[in-house]
Amino acid sequence: MTIIQMWDKVPGMCEEVPVLEYYPAENKKTDATCVIFPGGGYGARAPHEGKGYAEYFNSIGMDAFVCEYRVSPHRFPLPLLDARRAVRYVRAHAAEYGVNPDKVAVMGSSAGGHLSALVSTYRDPIDFEDIDEIDKLCPIPNATILCYPVVHKPDEMNVTHVGSYKNLLGGVPEDVEKYSPDLLVVDETPPAFIWHTSDDGGVDVRNSYLYASALRAHRIPHEMHVFPNGPHGLGLAPNHPHVAQWAGLMKNWLIFMGWLSE
Repeated sequence: MTIIQMWDKVPGMCEEVPVLEYYPAENKKTDATCVIFPGGGYGARAPHEGKGYAEYFNSIGMDAFVCEYRVSPHRFPLPLLDARRAVRYVRAHAAEYGVNPDKVAVMGSSAGGHLSALVSTYRDPIDFEDIDEIDKLCPIPNATILCYPVVHKPDEMNVTHVGSYKNLLGGVPEDVEKYSPDLLVVDETPPAFIWHTSDDGGVDVRNSYLYASALRAHRIPHEMHVFPNGPHGLGLAPNHPHVAQWAGLMKNWLIFMGWLSE
């Protein structure tokens, strides 16, 4: 694993330096890659949802990058700034890493899933951008992989993980719909692979349903798997064999997408 500094001088509040961790596949089989955002409620980052996923991608012949983005007390737009920069950085250095700049996926679990969905849907300008040539590249990924994601805004539906929104935004503002990825989907939003467990007690499965429904409304290809049982934060689910099928299903989806050979 190699640690990459995404900026010469990190913009915005910086009590911790956001970095990319590059995990090259020893037996590389594709020029596609994935940028991974670990979960942790925007207050931490879970290693099994970062390094663990990267090593899985390596095992199927794909390079991966883990973005150690800024979390609380850093607020929006800084996590999104880091996520956008990660996608842009990989594209800017695609030739160096032997990847296709048009085959860059993002992946995230829980709050990292929110960040992955947000970087896939949020199109407004944000502070601290346009500082160099890298920032001129498109930050929207080519595919989105969501693992039990936080998606929908806090409202009367009571389906969200309020703590993630509070850590990201410093509270719940009146215009919170601006940060709800299911409400930001447009015809150009990238295709997605989504999985969740039906009885997830940490993040309601309806978050995934709402994002998938938004994709369907815009005729965007997507694949979703809902497993009947399993707690929140499973990652690769090594102790839950039925749920652990999701990784192989994701691999099959990448093959179907033409991003990976069998």
